[in-house]
Amino acid sequence: MLAIFNKGLVNPPKELHSPASVSSSRKPKLAVEILKDFLSANPNSAFSIGFGAAASLAYVPPQNPCTTYQRLFCGVDEIYCIFLGSLNNLCSLLRQYGLSKGTNEAMFIIEAYRTLRDRGPYPAHQVLKDLEGSYGFVVYDGKAGSVFAALGADEGVNLFWGIAADGSVVVSDNLKVIKESCAKSFAPFPAGCMFHSEQGLMSFEHPRSEMKAMPRIDSEGVMCGADFKADVQSRISTMPRVGSEANWALRGSKA
Repeated sequence: MLAIFNKGLVNPPKELHSPASVSSSRKPKLAVEILKDFLSANPNSAFSIGFGAAASLAYVPPQNPCTTYQRLFCGVDEIYCIFLGSLNNLCSLLRQYGLSKGTNEAMFIIEAYRTLRDRGPYPAHQVLKDLEGSYGFVVYDGKAGSVFAALGADEGVNLFWGIAADGSVVVSDNLKVIKESCAKSFAPFPAGCMFHSEQGLMSFEHPRSEMKAMPRIDSEGVMCGADFKADVQSRISTMPRVGSEANWALRGSKA
């Protein structure tokens, strides 16, 4: 899977960008090149959807549809989700949210997002902590112009993110795609964390802890983005109230 978001839409941690990308023998690509190369590498199965200059989503179905590692794509009412992995407690979650048995994980994430966006009864980090299984997902809300991504804590699914030549943020489960697209400005997306385009990166396992960036050095001895982890020794002095946190975590509109 591949998700590309314009730099005006998403403000990633500054530590994700490596100055070494400028002098690297492998230069980062422009967003249009990244999408074109991804589709060319999967000519018979890939498809993409674009949202003007704001965002692009591309998806390749899994080669083995019977595998427990799912790759799902869904769009409902201008909310789009690419979901990786599986939720072990999907049935109980569907009952909790009043959804039909035929709802898959991507559809559930959209409905959970929409519930929080529109009514916000729970903090977003608590909703994510209720998900059991190995999973990662990226949600793009075309109406609100916002991005929400998360990766499960068990590290059973991998996501990577990086910075393209034009400053766009690139997200993929394919490390090769990220390396070729972002040169030295990339890193693993941190497990147990969520990212929102307006409020940034946060640990849903340790929501009161600040995120700490630790420089990554590659095999060539060059700084290559950063690893992000919750600093459990730190404490955020004030937690957002449920209403305001629901707005950042899953905001409905920008009137």
